[in-house]
Amino acid sequence: MNDSLLVGVIAVVAATGGLLFGYDTGIISAALLQITHVFSLSVPGQQIVTAAIVAGALVGCVGAAPFSDRFGRRRTIMLAAAIFLVGTIGAAAAPDTIVLTLSRFVLGLAVGASSQIVPVYIAEIVPANRRGRLVVLFQMAVVTGITVSFVAGYFLRDHSWRLMFGLGAIPAVVLLVGMLFLPNSPRWSALRGDFPAARAVLRQVRSTEDEAERELTEIINAHDAEAGWKELAKPWLRPAIVASVGVALLCQLTGINAVLYYAPTIFSGVGFGEGSALLASIPIGFAMVVATVFGSWAVDSWGRRKLMLVFLPFAALSLVVLGFVFMMGATQGANPWVAVGALVAYAIFNAGSLSVAIWLIGAEVYPLSVRSKGMSLVAASHWGADLIVSLVTLSLIQFMGPSGTFWLFAGVNAAAAVFVYFCVPETRGRSLEEIEASLREHRFTEA
Repeated sequence: MNDSLLVGVIAVVAATGGLLFGYDTGIISAALLQITHVFSLSVPGQQIVTAAIVAGALVGCVGAAPFSDRFGRRRTIMLAAAIFLVGTIGAAAAPDTIVLTLSRFVLGLAVGASSQIVPVYIAEIVPANRRGRLVVLFQMAVVTGITVSFVAGYFLRDHSWRLMFGLGAIPAVVLLVGMLFLPNSPRWSALRGDFPAARAVLRQVRSTEDEAERELTEIINAHDAEAGWKELAKPWLRPAIVASVGVALLCQLTGINAVLYYAPTIFSGVGFGEGSALLASIPIGFAMVVATVFGSWAVDSWGRRKLMLVFLPFAALSLVVLGFVFMMGATQGANPWVAVGALVAYAIFNAGSLSVAIWLIGAEVYPLSVRSKGMSLVAASHWGADLIVSLVTLSLIQFMGPSGTFWLFAGVNAAAAVFVYFCVPETRGRSLEEIEASLREHRFTEA
């Protein structure tokens, strides 16, 4: 197998963790309509069942860092795949809401671990000139998993919600078996002092031995040794933390998962039939896939920063329009079509920018010595914000109405564009060691 093909296979197999991430977080939007009736859930009960996976992800992404530093990125992904299987079986067989909630928490452990480690694994093993689109492949798998969950939810709407959950076992097995045949991250091997192993992997995944040797020399010259959590508190790392954590928080606070989790519930609550509400979610999923395909090209062609600055204002505008549609009556006349169109546009501009950039920027901006811990911080920020959004969205809609809620999220999208302009540098085309050097030399925001 040539080096280019091997790098692609590595990225695709590892990104299957993103497919699980997307499917298991997205399927609740359809399953919730059935579960609410079966278990007579109140609004707080719906939010708790939905948010359980997010709470687990918050724990999983932090716990994955020390495990991945000690045992490697590859073994951590395999552990996440095994946990996905356990959680899937538990959710599909749950006899009551307690077991279902606990099972979704277990699924969350795997979701959090995969969101922390898969982008790091891919970023550490692929060449710099392909890093953008191959790390974004993880996000592509996430939105593909979400779309599959929407389609499955629609076609299984008259069948058991248990089957909706159970289908998640298939990609979990693929991930677990596939990772058995992939190499360790060369940078993790170097971090452990095993330079021969790092050299062997680099020679597999680089075009020439000279290229592999140059990259190994860069890694060795960076003098990285594993550091503790206290290293993240040092002032020289602050710009990386602000940029990566800021994007992670805004990825959720701009409302994308509120739409993914609750779109069918929101639509059915304003008069859409259950089938129509589920059907309305499917174009959102496909729009996110298209936007991510474009984003995977744009991050290397336009740059991470420009993509967000161009797209985020349009995401805000889409939500402003959506708010007006709900204020005028979402089921009146042509308004249902306008509402779905505005949601699709929002999904394109938000998921095609912040959601594309979050895992890529987090995997790029930290030095090797604290990369897994920095990525845990990014993932924890993302899932912490997601937990808040999951727990309050339906309550916000009850308090502010759909229009007020969408306008609130529109304001956050506009604020996100301002944040990116001032705090997020461009990392396109730079090696991980070059980005680290810019941090140490206090020119990170100029990169």
